[in-house]
Amino acid sequence: MSSASAAIPQPGRTKAFLRLVMIEHSVFALPFAYIAALTAMFEWDRNIHWGRLLLVTICMVGLRTFAMAVNRIIDREIDARNPRTAHRELVTGAMSVRHAWTGALIAVVIFLGSAALLNPLCFALAPIAVIPMVVYPYGKRFTNFPQAILGIAQAMGPIGGWLAISGEWSWDATLLGLAVGIWIGGFDLIYACQDVETDRRIGVMSVPARFGIPAAIWGARVCHTAVMALLIAYAVATDAGAFFWIGLMIVAAAFVYEHHIVRPHDLSRLNRAFFSVNGFIGIALFVCALLDLLVRGLTV
Repeated sequence: MSSASAAIPQPGRTKAFLRLVMIEHSVFALPFAYIAALTAMFEWDRNIHWGRLLLVTICMVGLRTFAMAVNRIIDREIDARNPRTAHRELVTGAMSVRHAWTGALIAVVIFLGSAALLNPLCFALAPIAVIPMVVYPYGKRFTNFPQAILGIAQAMGPIGGWLAISGEWSWDATLLGLAVGIWIGGFDLIYACQDVETDRRIGVMSVPARFGIPAAIWGARVCHTAVMALLIAYAVATDAGAFFWIGLMIVAAAFVYEHHIVRPHDLSRLNRAFFSVNGFIGIALFVCALLDLLVRGLTV
């Protein structure tokens, strides 16, 4: 193969990279960035600014893609020692480390470029947003609470979505950001339970590995209770209408269902709780929030 042909990206590499970063999992945080951005538009001039919404989307997907790629690169040796993750692309060789770094760097450049197009404050804060994305994979090496770092990283989505529109800090968006960060940190506590034995064997630090599965499950329940309190505070702060409150009831019911099907001594339905229920929560609340804003006067 010539050097020129080797430089041309192969279709298989792109597919492998998209599998590596699990691009479909953007559904978890992206709806909350939309809620924040659309609420900011409503408070600004009650019009949807599609160009800015597109840039918010590009920023969110770009930063998340960078974060996932870096996570997989940094954790590749740990992944190789865990039967659950031994099939990942960097372990099997379906994706090389060099190509993973290439994809990560392209993603972060896209993120920074999109932030620059939004407003000066977004561009100034964008490099700060990158820091927890890099720190998080190392968290399991020095703290029993890596989910706290993940929560900080995820909390920036709604805050950034609001900043993208207003160009100013918002405590309302901070409430929503904290809710999202604690929500994702909480269900990651549940997700980590499936690796508890492997983590203890290879020295990976986590709440389940250090304190046990029951403590992790109860920790997740406390987190999700706090999430509901923060979402209610956000609804009050933004004068949300009936549809948003209906959305909160749906979210509360989903949390109850999630914690009903995942118990300390029965993790058989953990994947359903992680992927299906949490994906549903983000989409359901976004739909209700959008309907609420439209009814209250947001113009498409």
